[in-house]
Amino acid sequence: MNPIATAQYGLFAASQRFEASAQRTAMLGDPNSNVDLAVEVVEQISASTAFKANIAVIKTADEMQQSLLDILA
Repeated sequence: MNPIATAQYGLFAASQRFEASAQRTAMLGDPNSNVDLAVEVVEQISASTAFKANIAVIKTADEMQQSLLDILA
């Protein structure tokens, strides 16, 4: 299993979640919309946290690969 590829997919998924929530939030002015701002804020914070976690996975995997190369050199 490639942790970087997995984290890249996680970044994509978090980005999609954030985008969908932002689009729903933009519909708040529409009188026909049924948007709960509290739910959308939580969704955006959750997506942001997932994004940060996946970035941390990529950084850690990169550091581990660099350490392995240093050991093998």
